[in-house]
Amino acid sequence: MGRPDERNPKIKQIAALPYRIEDDGSASVLLITSRETRRWVIPKGNLIRGLDAHQAAAREAFEEAGISGIPCPSPIGQYRYDKRRKNGKVEEANVRVFPLAVVSQFDQWPEHGQRDTRWFSLPEAANAVQESELKMIIRSFREPTKTGLTQRAVAWAREKGGEKIPMLKWFQRLMPQQGRFFELFEAHAATLVTGADALARLLQGDDVEGHSRTIRDAEHEADSITREVLQDVRRILITPFDRSAITGLIGVMDDAIDQMNSTAKAIELYEVTEFDQCMRDMSGIIVEAARITAEAIPLLRALGNNSARLHDLTERLVKIEGHADEIHDSGLKALFHGKAEQQPLAFIVGREIYGDLEKVVDRFEDVANEIQGLVIDHA
Repeated sequence: MGRPDERNPKIKQIAALPYRIEDDGSASVLLITSRETRRWVIPKGNLIRGLDAHQAAAREAFEEAGISGIPCPSPIGQYRYDKRRKNGKVEEANVRVFPLAVVSQFDQWPEHGQRDTRWFSLPEAANAVQESELKMIIRSFREPTKTGLTQRAVAWAREKGGEKIPMLKWFQRLMPQQGRFFELFEAHAATLVTGADALARLLQGDDVEGHSRTIRDAEHEADSITREVLQDVRRILITPFDRSAITGLIGVMDDAIDQMNSTAKAIELYEVTEFDQCMRDMSGIIVEAARITAEAIPLLRALGNNSARLHDLTERLVKIEGHADEIHDSGLKALFHGKAEQQPLAFIVGREIYGDLEKVVDRFEDVANEIQGLVIDHA
């Protein structure tokens, strides 16, 4: 998203876009004030030796804003700004921006007292920052939702934690008696978000059993929703799309949560409690893929009006799947060199986990392909 000119900034920086999804489906982002001018910015800084760019962005988010979360290794865009040096010299800096799904916000952090922090809605945040390209990144992060059904389900599922969630019954009370395909798709997307969030937390090595249970419960609810969709395909005379398209979309969505559950099962079976950074990076891709899917699915209600946005979302799904392949290959190579000879069993287990994570991301690419097919056929 850089400017279409030939300038090559000497200063290359990274930044985090800290976000959370509210109960009504809207996104909020956390902005901080700069220390000198007190203007609103996002956490940013220089690359850190020994850390990948997205990890450095997450570090800056903690030090400057007191938050931790799940960073996506694939940047969502980049912007440029004029950085003033201490000697008064002004140089242009290029900043890559990485989405950061916020998990925790702390009362104390390294730059506490030096900056203000505040959660903004996307329009408010875009108006608050000065850089035009950063405004565009924030505005395009998530389109306003036409329905809050999916996101209310996400918040409700998170509040319930690892409990058995009667999601299907809850949705049934909200649905009309005919033509529930859209609502069921959105309900299923909620299970993907819940499962992806739990999987990323699991791969931090914290409460493996609890997060595995959350994924398992989400997978059971997804199975129930899938069965309901297939029953409606058979019993309803008029469907919004071709029956094969409906079964294809719900099928690949269900495959995604099934594969998350398979990953968690393997981790529990082999009693794995420590995870490679590349595994955690792949989970960051999965969280981003689930977020994108949860935005895309409600847009199917009006394909013609939303075709451009759906194209952008599915294009990013395909792009981050390719990035996940690169992370998978790097992680597998490092695993081979580190454990293949001395710890062959650990290598075999690690390879299986990497394979499962890759399959999760592949299923989200399948979701993108199914949605693209719907747009081509019906928009």
